[in-house]
Amino acid sequence: MLRRREELEELRKLGINPYPHGFERSDYSKQIVSGFQDEAPQSTVSVAGRIMTIRRMGKASFCHIQDPHGKIQIYLKKDDLGSMYDAFKLLDIGDVIGIKGFVFRTKMGEVSIHARELVLLAKSIRPLPVVKEKVDEQGNKTVYDPFSDKELRYRQRYVDLVVNPQVRETFIKRAKIISTMRRFLDDRGYLEVETPVLQPIYGGASARPFKTHHNALDIDLFLRIADELYLKRLIVGGFEGVYEISKDFRNEGMDRTHNPEFTMMELYVAYKDYQWMMALTEQLVHDIAVAVNGKPTASLGGNEIDFTPPWKRISMFDAIKERTGKDLRGKSEQELRAVARELHVEVEPGLGSGAIIDAVFGERVEPHLIQPTFITDYPLEMSPLAKKHRSESGLVERFEGIVNGKEVCNAFSELNDPLDQRERFEEQMKLRARGDEEAQVIDEDFLRSLEYGMPPTAGLGIGIDRLVMLLTNNESIRDVILFPQMKPEH
Repeated sequence: MLRRREELEELRKLGINPYPHGFERSDYSKQIVSGFQDEAPQSTVSVAGRIMTIRRMGKASFCHIQDPHGKIQIYLKKDDLGSMYDAFKLLDIGDVIGIKGFVFRTKMGEVSIHARELVLLAKSIRPLPVVKEKVDEQGNKTVYDPFSDKELRYRQRYVDLVVNPQVRETFIKRAKIISTMRRFLDDRGYLEVETPVLQPIYGGASARPFKTHHNALDIDLFLRIADELYLKRLIVGGFEGVYEISKDFRNEGMDRTHNPEFTMMELYVAYKDYQWMMALTEQLVHDIAVAVNGKPTASLGGNEIDFTPPWKRISMFDAIKERTGKDLRGKSEQELRAVARELHVEVEPGLGSGAIIDAVFGERVEPHLIQPTFITDYPLEMSPLAKKHRSESGLVERFEGIVNGKEVCNAFSELNDPLDQRERFEEQMKLRARGDEEAQVIDEDFLRSLEYGMPPTAGLGIGIDRLVMLLTNNESIRDVILFPQMKPEH
């Protein structure tokens, strides 16, 4: 860094501004290389990017610059650049430059730019970790000294994006996933809305919240754990199809599929039920896969995942019985604990029957569901916001979409009976009293909204981060979040 600071001062002494205000760029590397024709006249271009290699040879030099679309070689000659060629000796890998010149093909066959003008746009005073590549005659690429330390990559994402260009592709695909989802919902007439991030009562999911304090009102508030209760208020208010793509926050553990700050899409459509929502969901995910990857399949962890509808549908109890041989229907809490012990599934003392069933499913069934599968018809206790099943006592109309062993979406026929909803909340409060910190709390204003009457409604939540993981072949949520949560460095 000391040498680079000295170079910075030398550049300033030469009258060169190392941090100018802008540069008129008209061309990009990929378009230049793909569009070049040897028989065509030389074309003048204006490019900008970061220096990634330098090869100095007296009165002529070569460098490669990297822009958002790739890399291109620059040929620099003292006779053309004059004093700026001398200044080029003070430039380093990592510096950002602008080049104006004409396109040609070198004797080695590489499409390059012959520089007629060189402008320094940003002097890098901290060296990049240099990643070297070698391509053999067969086109096989070998990478030397990769910037691969996960801790450093997540903490210094700005460096990761520079030296590992394939990482940028993940986030370009992430943006396309969200834009495709938004277009799919907009085209069907559903309204995108915004609901509060800071909430006086958290709800809509079973999770522990982050808590803060509002000084002016002198009240405690919570970062939302879900958008559900506010979106359903809008259905009460007369909107018949609303969705929100939002950040949610849950104060719980971190692992390969959980980050305390994550992105959800929640959708609520009046006069529909969970069967209708299943069909919409599988079509939505199929269309996103095709838009992002050009086909309805994705490779992940050695598995080829096919999102083509229809997906397999199986009830939670049938899935458990199919995998473990245990039929959990109608069993008491004590009997369920005995089955859990037999299956070597640990359950905490304060958990009720629904949570025990969920634990058995999560450990013994879910990891084996590789192809897209809808798990349906959950126990009543597990789903305090879902409508009771129309034909099976003790169950609710709910499904989760499981892909590659992980939940990617959750949906209900929404509970719209205010008296039933109050009873469910009260049961949740009993579970909290027993020690279940993730049981839901009573939201009196939400109950009041239901008392005005909410039409039959289908609701859906999709985890955007997990969907991105599936469609970009990433096995850690940190690889699909630009700035994942981490402990402070110091």
